[in-house]
Amino acid sequence: MNKKILKYATIILMIDQVSKGLIGNLMKIGESRTIIKNVFNIHYINNYGAAWGILRDNSYLIIIFTIIAFVFIYRYMYTFAKNNRNNLAFGLLTGGIVGNLLDRVFLGYVRDFFDVYIFGYDFPVFNIADMAIVCGVVLLIVAILKGEDEAW
Repeated sequence: MNKKILKYATIILMIDQVSKGLIGNLMKIGESRTIIKNVFNIHYINNYGAAWGILRDNSYLIIIFTIIAFVFIYRYMYTFAKNNRNNLAFGLLTGGIVGNLLDRVFLGYVRDFFDVYIFGYDFPVFNIADMAIVCGVVLLIVAILKGEDEAW
């Protein structure tokens, strides 16, 4: 893993873990605070499943899938063009994956707290690691569409 990817991943991991710790210290499980009425709340929950609650109470299986995903990403990291966007994409993915993996391994769940309601849709509650993973995937899709990969 190159130094830029490691730097981005470390920054995301630190922001993720610090934000989860702060929310955990400032709020009780299930507590909610309105930031923008009918749009954005801080709602602290423990997520025992994956996205949208799938595989609820199957932490070991989710951990296994996460490790497989991480190995897959690590393997294909070197088949993409070396540029700032791709470094950022892999850094976001790595930091996000490790952030949620640490929660699952050490706590048995992931700490989520961003609650967004936009265009009539109430998104599942998420965290910094989740945002990093989504942004990293979007950046990799851009790289693939631009032909900057050799993996596919």
